Amino acid sequence: MTNLSTLTRLIENLIRLGTIAAVQMKPPRVQVKTGSLTTAWLPWIATRAGADREWNPPTKGEQVILLSPSGQLANGIVLTGLFSDHIPANGDREGLHRCTYRDGTFIEYDSLTHHLTVTLAEGGTTNLTSTSGIHIVGPITHEGDYTQTGNQNITGKVTVSEDVVAANISLVNHPHGGVMPGGAKTGQPE
Repeated sequence: MTNLSTLTRLIENLIRLGTIAAVQMKPPRVQVKTGSLTTAWLPWIATRAGADREWNPPTKGEQVILLSPSGQLANGIVLTGLFSDHIPANGDREGLHRCTYRDGTFIEYDSLTHHLTVTLAEGGTTNLTSTSGIHIVGPITHEGDYTQTGNQNITGKVTVSEDVVAANISLVNHPHGGVMPGGAKTGQPE
């Protein structure tokens, strides 16, 4: 027969707050410190874990809820996503969806201002593979060097502030043959 103290313990263990004590990647499991107890290795709840999956393991010190069916901590599952004084929220306003990474990189969308921002940490790189092409609608402002492999077709006007160099020939400083020095200009290209 189960006594009152056992029933009390089982009820207390149904839902407990805790923090991640350790993280194991294979198989994906965590240990949770809850009060003076540290659990065995338990699974955490992912956003998706079917044909579509999302991998974002918890981190040590992250506050969690431990759900233990029948009050048995050994059968527990871990629900992540509780902000704490130790790890505070990474946003402070309505309409903001932000994902912040440990290196400082963040992706955010503000649905009130309709603005998407992606900022990589210093030294970060980006690789986008889209074998069937990329279609961008809207003006593009680019800062930094640009290297392209392949052909380029342009419909519209190209404006260059300094010079265009093709096969080591400067558009601005190339000489024309068969022209007498002086104020005369060459004819239109044929």
